[in-house]
Amino acid sequence: MAEDMHLYWGSGSAPCWRVMIALEEKNLQGFKNTLLSFDKNEHKSPGVLAQNPRGQLPTFKHGDNILNESYAACFYLESQFKRQGSKLLPDGAAEQALVYQRMFEGVTFYDKLCAVIYYEWSVPEDERHESALKRNCEALATELHLWEGYLQAGPYLAGANFSLADVAVFPSVANLFRFGLTAVRYPKLAEYHTLLKDRPSVRASWPPHWQENPTGEDTLKDL
Repeated sequence: MAEDMHLYWGSGSAPCWRVMIALEEKNLQGFKNTLLSFDKNEHKSPGVLAQNPRGQLPTFKHGDNILNESYAACFYLESQFKRQGSKLLPDGAAEQALVYQRMFEGVTFYDKLCAVIYYEWSVPEDERHESALKRNCEALATELHLWEGYLQAGPYLAGANFSLADVAVFPSVANLFRFGLTAVRYPKLAEYHTLLKDRPSVRASWPPHWQENPTGEDTLKDL
């Protein structure tokens, strides 16, 4: 089953990590995978572009089916293998609605996170402004207070059970603490991070370069 799957991915990429967690949760170990270097621009290679014209990661192939969007791949895996591994989407309408809501709020969360941690990488030096970065930090802080509130309702993002919402959003949370977020200011997010980082699917897919260099950065220490 997993032998017909091939994932092209990059270490530390939250979208790639989502798909890897989903694969682990659905007991689809043994899939083919190719680790590519963003620094070497390997995601723009002809082999990747042939499957993903945008030259982005992840690129996931199952048989003849190609999915280049991480959310699409996660939904696909849950749909095709719903009776295998972890049940990631509840049956009830209210429970499903909350999972979907948190998943897609996670897109906004990730965008605001990237606007801060990748600011210097994405904005040319002569176009950078301290006021712009400050606004980005304020927007991210506001976002994080929302998620702190969500986690008052249960240990996971959509209540009492691990779901696709956690698959989609946990990599963003992990990046928060990788980049120095202070647990004292965001205790619920810190509890959630501690809970999930020891989950087998997360441990098995932990970014290799994070394992080699566990220290991380301090970009968010004052947030």
